[in-house]
Amino acid sequence: MIEAPAHSHAFRVRRFLNWFPLGLAYAFLYMGRYNLTVAKNALGELMTKAEFGEIFGVGAAVYGFSFVVNGPLTDRVGGRRTMLIGVGGALLANAAMGLVLYGITRWNWQLPILWTFMGLYAVNMYFQSFGAVSIVTVKAPWFHVRERGTFSTIFGAMISLGIYFAFDWGYALVKATRGVVDAAEVPWFGRAMRAVFGFGGRGVDENWWLFFVPAGFLAVLWTILFLYLRDRPSHAGFDDFDTGAESVAADGQEEQVLPIREVFVRILTHPILSVVCLIEFCSGILRNGVMHWYPFFAKETGLYDAFFVTRNWGLMLLLAGIAGATLTGWASDRFFGSRRAPMAAVLYGIMLLSTIVMTLALDGAPWVLGVATLAISMSVIGVHGIMSGTSTVDFGGSKNGGAAVGIVDGLVYLGTAIQSLAAGFMTPTGEAAKDPSQWLGWPAFLVPFALLGLLASLRIWHALPRARGSAAAATAEA
Repeated sequence: MIEAPAHSHAFRVRRFLNWFPLGLAYAFLYMGRYNLTVAKNALGELMTKAEFGEIFGVGAAVYGFSFVVNGPLTDRVGGRRTMLIGVGGALLANAAMGLVLYGITRWNWQLPILWTFMGLYAVNMYFQSFGAVSIVTVKAPWFHVRERGTFSTIFGAMISLGIYFAFDWGYALVKATRGVVDAAEVPWFGRAMRAVFGFGGRGVDENWWLFFVPAGFLAVLWTILFLYLRDRPSHAGFDDFDTGAESVAADGQEEQVLPIREVFVRILTHPILSVVCLIEFCSGILRNGVMHWYPFFAKETGLYDAFFVTRNWGLMLLLAGIAGATLTGWASDRFFGSRRAPMAAVLYGIMLLSTIVMTLALDGAPWVLGVATLAISMSVIGVHGIMSGTSTVDFGGSKNGGAAVGIVDGLVYLGTAIQSLAAGFMTPTGEAAKDPSQWLGWPAFLVPFALLGLLASLRIWHALPRARGSAAAATAEA
């Protein structure tokens, strides 16, 4: 494999102006995705756990299946255009969900919260699905394979930042928008937003701001992306270069955008990418199995406000995610020669141990369960960044990167949908939900998928992309 080219200072500056707003926009897409989880706690019985599970499960399924359309579309029209479409659609969907809550509260709209939010959240997730394929498609021509481990660190940090925005900034908005506000309990972001918009303390919980605020941030980022985002170096006045990536195109065939059916078949029969699909399916189950349901567990059992980890859940996820992304990207380039699977195997080993600890510590010391959930969060963000964000384009090539990422990330959200629907019905309700021991089915459901992810990662331990034109095929030797 050829080494990464030596880029000029001017190129690096322009590349920063390309990827930083792109990553920040993706972070705010996360805020506009997981604000539903925060809203569930704020809405109380207006949205039950089972209803949340159904709404998010349907949204996750729509997100996953949308990649079949949006991945190839991104390859054909470019990541810049599809990112603008995705951000624009997500901000409108969030604004619509906020409007529904405003109408129900202020104008006495008689709308069923389950079906209304299920439809609007599905629309939101359709447009959200443009984000991952767009960011990876734009990244591919700007970064050599030898640089992408480092970029996966950035990518993972941006994901973690979005989770922080959704949970901690969302929690601050909840505190700031109550009908009766205790100023001493409102975090700084809530105070800042309250000073700007004047909400809170009006006798009515103004939950619509949980959706209006992310929509506002997305509108600002849409404008910045329109001005600065470009698909490849040549569109910004620099020379394009050989990124050293493999391709799903056949040997001897010039890399080109392929029909989605052909890409799908080649990915599922590819010795590496087919295993990456399985790994990321497991990642979807584990990531949201902890990210969503641990706060619900803490809220129902009376732990949420009293325990440091859950009270600062977004910040904890941010720190864990940055640690996981940094460790994974750096170590894969530094110690494993840009092989991605070894670090995925290490992190899945951590997840397997942590899920077992969770099943044994539900009614034990809060810090044991808290550390186990953070270890899973750290590990799964690292795996997701290095697999969906890097390996897919390493082995799939730039021309079909959108379709490759779409298929792999679609399986992440297929796992998310299955997990969300299962947890919504497996977790206890009523008085039983206050007893931690009644939640055993939640972590026990995660254990076999952590084991499956570990075994799949070990299967492709030695995998590296081959240069275009090489006779040697990528191998999946353990």
